[in-house]
Amino acid sequence: MLRLSVLDQSTVVTGRSPDTSIRESLALAKHCEALGYTRYWCAEHHNSASQAGTAPEILISAIAATTSRIRVGSAGVMLPHYSSLKVAEQFRVLEAIAPGRIDLGLGRAPGSDGRTAFALNPLAETAADHFPAQVRDLLGWLSGERLVEGHPFRDIIAQPGGPTMPEVWMLGSSDYGPQVAAYFGIPFCFAHFITDGRGVEQAMALYREGYRPSERHPKPYTALCVWGLAADTEEEAARLFTSREMWRLGRDRGVYEALPSPEEAAAQHYSEGEVARIERLRARALYGTPAVVGEKLRALASEHAVDEIAILTTLHDPEARRHSYTLLAREFELCSSS
Repeated sequence: MLRLSVLDQSTVVTGRSPDTSIRESLALAKHCEALGYTRYWCAEHHNSASQAGTAPEILISAIAATTSRIRVGSAGVMLPHYSSLKVAEQFRVLEAIAPGRIDLGLGRAPGSDGRTAFALNPLAETAADHFPAQVRDLLGWLSGERLVEGHPFRDIIAQPGGPTMPEVWMLGSSDYGPQVAAYFGIPFCFAHFITDGRGVEQAMALYREGYRPSERHPKPYTALCVWGLAADTEEEAARLFTSREMWRLGRDRGVYEALPSPEEAAAQHYSEGEVARIERLRARALYGTPAVVGEKLRALASEHAVDEIAILTTLHDPEARRHSYTLLAREFELCSSS
């Protein structure tokens, strides 16, 4: 059975202060838990006018403390910004708050511009080169096992210890992430919403072919993260999608701004070239009625043989976003009370 989960970027929208986006994330997490979603993942972005989620570890803590069933985690922590020990300590604390419900999704990309990456880590120029070693050390500290023989920090322990540990995931939109995930024997999620699906087939093949079974994950486990939107009618879905159309045109020019409302998008004048790009975006996008979106999600899952799909829905209206997740929960019969 296909599992459905949620990715939340705490999207900043026009007309509301960015701090509002964090509180909307807290409310959405409780809503999605009641609907029966498997996981709720918080993204990490820095120096962005588009996303307010700069510290997933803090948001995860608040969500974990106000929910009781849903798994809560990061998608992801950009590990080259940080010390592996500090990340291990943060997520061991989270595991103590919500035992058996914490996910630690890892990424190598900066999640920001180059200058901000240096502000986060003065050694940013070479930090990504040490990513596999960072993952190795992180896994050791999370599990409570000693680090490799001869490691200068072999005797350091990441507290608080406990009988359970976070589930570690690798996230990626290129060929690098799946190879690291395969080497360490951890689940892999491909960021379909970043590439519009380009590269997913090769990434999954690299992961499965190179997979080395681990004690916790004897078999490969795969997921896709997609952008998706469901509404009661095709017309309403298309109207809501105009916000993303306008935002994506800006993103493709390297401009990351707050998400506009459908009314703002309707008032926008587009050139012929922009109209053509919007048409191509619409052709690839996952939006429509629950039946239409459900069919596309099932087809994607079947095509790439994934176990799970995480859905990112960025809308100006928080109620429309909640309703989209409600409709998809009903379409996939996640929970009888949905």
